Amino acid sequence: MTEPYRLPAQAARAEFTERRSRFIGHIAPVSSEAEALAFLREAREKHRDASHNVYAYRVRDGGLCRHSDDGEPSGTAGLPLLEVFTRQDVYDFCCVATRYFGGVLLGTGGLTRAYARCGVMALEASGVAVMRSYAKGRLTCDYARYEPLRRVLETSGAVVEDAAFAEAVTVCFTVPEEDWEALREAVTAHSAGCVAAERAGTVNAC
Repeated sequence: MTEPYRLPAQAARAEFTERRSRFIGHIAPVSSEAEALAFLREAREKHRDASHNVYAYRVRDGGLCRHSDDGEPSGTAGLPLLEVFTRQDVYDFCCVATRYFGGVLLGTGGLTRAYARCGVMALEASGVAVMRSYAKGRLTCDYARYEPLRRVLETSGAVVEDAAFAEAVTVCFTVPEEDWEALREAVTAHSAGCVAAERAGTVNAC
């Protein structure tokens, strides 16, 4: 079972200007270091004329966590960017903070705030989703029990994915992992032991 965790809902970008320097925050959900590096390469290529392409990424599988100042003074860029996400307990992301230097020095404090703002704005633009484990289930019942049991499934937090109507009705559904046992017991109770919910696997999804 995968414990629920937070990640970006979608790829997004946000932009602002700070004392004539243009900052662009790019973010995308990723599931591996290879995906993070591919997103980083794409951002660097798109903004190859930028002064800096600072980045941070964090992948839950394997506990990977990387960041880079990309030429900015040490500790003023990559780490503040990363800390935006660690403070909010967000995983499976790559965020690139692009800077086009505008001719005015921001100082270490100004840089730290600007790169953190890049992360905050990018994450706000993306939104946050929650990855959970879902149990895949199946049950077969007669036509008379279909509607009452469908209501039991919905009340138990399940989503009916498919229903096949033949001599009997076969219903395929998903339910949050933590609700599986309660759902299974509810199906048995409401059918007086005549119908059982069978486990058909596990899927992780937002």
